[in-house]
Amino acid sequence: MGSIHDMKEKNGKELSREKTIIQTSIIGIIANVFLAGFKAVIGLMTNSIAIVLDAVNNISDAGSSLITIVGTKLAGKEPDKKHPFGYGRIEYLSAMIIAVIVLYAGITSFVESVKQIIHPETPEYNTVSLVIVAVAVMVKILLGRYVKGVGEKVNSDSLVNSGEDATLDSVISASTLVAAGIFLVFHVSLEAWLGAIISIVIIKSGIEMLKGTISQILGESNDVELVRQIKETVTGFPDVQGAYDLVLNNYGPDTWNGSIHIEVPDTYSVDQLDRLIRKIQMEVYRKYHIVLTAIGVYSVNTKDEEIIETQKKVREIVFSHPHVNQMHGFYLNKEEKSMRFDLVISFDAKDRRALYREVVSDVQKAFPDYTLQVAMDIDYSEV
Repeated sequence: MGSIHDMKEKNGKELSREKTIIQTSIIGIIANVFLAGFKAVIGLMTNSIAIVLDAVNNISDAGSSLITIVGTKLAGKEPDKKHPFGYGRIEYLSAMIIAVIVLYAGITSFVESVKQIIHPETPEYNTVSLVIVAVAVMVKILLGRYVKGVGEKVNSDSLVNSGEDATLDSVISASTLVAAGIFLVFHVSLEAWLGAIISIVIIKSGIEMLKGTISQILGESNDVELVRQIKETVTGFPDVQGAYDLVLNNYGPDTWNGSIHIEVPDTYSVDQLDRLIRKIQMEVYRKYHIVLTAIGVYSVNTKDEEIIETQKKVREIVFSHPHVNQMHGFYLNKEEKSMRFDLVISFDAKDRRALYREVVSDVQKAFPDYTLQVAMDIDYSEV
């Protein structure tokens, strides 16, 4: 496993990703601090609660970018004795903190907007202030698209959340311009009402961000297409007759460990098996940047035609039942009169255990002289 260990060391690509995230976050901090300063002055000059809240929101955005930097640096720490899989999941925590900040900003804005609705104050707009707000809208739109685009490129949820937040901020700023236009033309102040509506949108966005990051921390099902590609790669090796039980564990963006079972002929020597497993590990890491820490082995009968025919009959019985997705790891020992295999029963089955017992019972009836060892397995990707 020495070569796999070497590949797990931080490489140039990972260093470049960390540098990109930090540089993008610094740009966000600088832009938001300047915008916050301008908006705070304009909001106080025009007596506009919406613009003042917008300035406060920019400060929270700068804080979000700072959290992204800290989270990225901590996530980049080398594995140690206490955390042998590294600190990559800290990025998910920083993304969750940003989502909480967005949610808090939305709730605070809503409360202030409601206060303004109950106790309205007449705003005093002027051309200079509106031009500056319009420029701020354009800056926020460009900043939001840039930050989110970089986040998607380097697979950083923190940057993606910051980018979405910036886009929402541009909508808030644009709403103040709409409110100003309505006030100047019709002499009706609607900015508090618009502020309340936008606040609800921000709250909804914050909840969705929070749900997404919590789901990642809990552990999500694997990407079906990725699972399919990995299995195709593994079964592409000579004599690998099947690949099953793929489990992938995520320890941060682009950091994956996993395990898989393979079916190989019962004629394989230990030396052949060792070389095959090492080749599979190297190829999967090269293609997908996933470390297969364990590769289990199912031995497949290849020397006895009678046993091969028995396997076909067992498969017919097994797959005559609905919701049976897989049968693998079949091996029959004539001397011991034993038969073993694994069953994968879909989560769509009404009662998975009852179906499992029914399948085993039917196989036992067909082969009463054999001792059955049947495991009810789980395909975590449902592929």
